[in-house]
Amino acid sequence: MLNQIKAIIQYLLPKQLLTSMFGWLARKQLGGVTQLMIKGFIKLYKIDLNEAEFEKAEDYKTFNDFFARNLKPNARPIDESENSIVMPADGVLSQFGTIQDKGLLQAKGHTYTLDSLVACHPEMIRYFTNGSYVTTYLAPSNYHRFHATFAGKLKEMIYVPGSLYSVNKATTESIPNIFARNERVICLFETEIGPIAQILVGATIVGSIETKWEGLITPPRDGIMKRWTYASGIPVEKGEDFGCFKLGSTVITLFAQNSVQFVDSLRVGDITRVGQKMAKIN
Repeated sequence: MLNQIKAIIQYLLPKQLLTSMFGWLARKQLGGVTQLMIKGFIKLYKIDLNEAEFEKAEDYKTFNDFFARNLKPNARPIDESENSIVMPADGVLSQFGTIQDKGLLQAKGHTYTLDSLVACHPEMIRYFTNGSYVTTYLAPSNYHRFHATFAGKLKEMIYVPGSLYSVNKATTESIPNIFARNERVICLFETEIGPIAQILVGATIVGSIETKWEGLITPPRDGIMKRWTYASGIPVEKGEDFGCFKLGSTVITLFAQNSVQFVDSLRVGDITRVGQKMAKIN
């Protein structure tokens, strides 16, 4: 019942307006006001800045600088096993498994389709039908940069406009097709084990999604699908940082059929850390 009430609130909230307002505020250098925001956020979410490159709230000129903070070298060691696939983000493993024909599990009682997730991209539908997927939820308390799960080359990136529903546990259990309804950035990589897609899902109050290749992808939110292609491919290393959210959201990783095998210890609800082994080459 409580989740249903939260879902109703999500439907009624002016999500685009709230996100635009927070994004504006997060970009501003407001001196003492910015410091109060950052310190309040650290206290509320019990964030440990000791692992951050800059350990003091005063080191960040804007809330966005704080939220997209880098960690110290080796704070997230990358599993170096030759056949390992690694976690793309700090967060919680909300779902993983096999794409049953074209269906992915969002939460108990809710599935959504591969077609809708990849905006009916014909090649990606062909690549990932009956493949595997991992959904990683980033809470506001988490480190918010995302990383490559395996070495390869970026071949294509697509921005898909959409809604901005919150993607926490309550809403994913209550609002159908939430990941396919929200705005997202799809990054398609070519690797030695076949195609891998990392899908960066926007949400309420997520001020922006950035990638290292094209900078700020959203905002602006002009309702237009955008596509970037890289004929020769842009090389990425396993565990490489390639962008950030500016507030919590979700990364969905897709693998081709029979290309990976999840580690036996993996469980829904696991706390995830960038670079830890989540699968091996099949």
